[in-house]
Amino acid sequence: MQPTLAADRLEERLAGIVPEIEIAATAELAREVLALKEERQALILGHNYMEAALFNTVPDITGDSLELCRKAAETDFPVILFCGVRFMAETAKILNPTRTVLLPAEKAGCSLAESITAEDVRQLRRDYPGVPIVAYVNTYADVKAEVDICCTSGNAVRVVESLPGDTVIFLPDEYLARNVARETGRHVILPQKGVLPGSGDTELQKVMIGWGGRCEVHEQFTTDDIASVRRQHPETIILAHPECSPEVCEAVDFSGSTSEMIRFVRETEAPSFLLLTECSMGDNIAAANRDKTMLGLCSVRCPHMNEIRLVDVRNSLRDMRQEITVPEDIRLRALKSVERMLEL
Repeated sequence: MQPTLAADRLEERLAGIVPEIEIAATAELAREVLALKEERQALILGHNYMEAALFNTVPDITGDSLELCRKAAETDFPVILFCGVRFMAETAKILNPTRTVLLPAEKAGCSLAESITAEDVRQLRRDYPGVPIVAYVNTYADVKAEVDICCTSGNAVRVVESLPGDTVIFLPDEYLARNVARETGRHVILPQKGVLPGSGDTELQKVMIGWGGRCEVHEQFTTDDIASVRRQHPETIILAHPECSPEVCEAVDFSGSTSEMIRFVRETEAPSFLLLTECSMGDNIAAANRDKTMLGLCSVRCPHMNEIRLVDVRNSLRDMRQEITVPEDIRLRALKSVERMLEL
């Protein structure tokens, strides 16, 4: 994207999404970032949860974690700047060890990634020897290094079904595990929460051993929220991310990954939508689908994604700071689990 194009299109793209008073300042920052990007020979990746002023101006590639993982693996740029949280930038470094990977935030953590440690995975290996372990991509590199394969919300069912045997360990998202278990006909066990074999539907022969991690954004949505929207806006199509509870996912019209939700809104004819996910994504979908109404009822922002603004991208590129590193022994082992996911 050329600097003039970013500025020229900004008002049209963001009118009604970003306050008018901020558009001029956004355009100036975008010009600075685009000039620095060319100077540094950098590729900018933007996750769907980035604020609208950033998402719609400077990234070369936007998408969900799987799409950005794929593109990170293909790049030949010497610098990758990842507008997302830390585990995403780590994954880019795992795939691109010779390139400089920058994260424009001091921490940009994740409640899911921080809910489990590498030692937790090793203990599960000891408790359930021989059982394959899947790690949601929302985990840190040292956890990825201990598992057999990674997955995203979009390919989790496919990954689980690709594994041998009737038992699988799925980490660390409790709700995603329950949603995937429902689709694959499995009975969920949560050992660290005291939910042990024998509870629930014991007629199911397939077992999924889960973990108690939850996304601090998606766990806030409830079936009461859905019922309220149904009463006030009965014509609205409601979508939910599978990190929401199974009860929420069953109550909405469509549940899918961020990319699947984007495609659903783009391709269907319904005029009004509500997304039960990180609310900046709703802003970005609204900016790309001006002929449809996105209900502005979402007020839940990921505090970690919200650490990254356009000014932080400028500062990171200008000073080449917040470089992501992964110890080589961990990187090599984590690479195997990520590559197995990408091969699917």
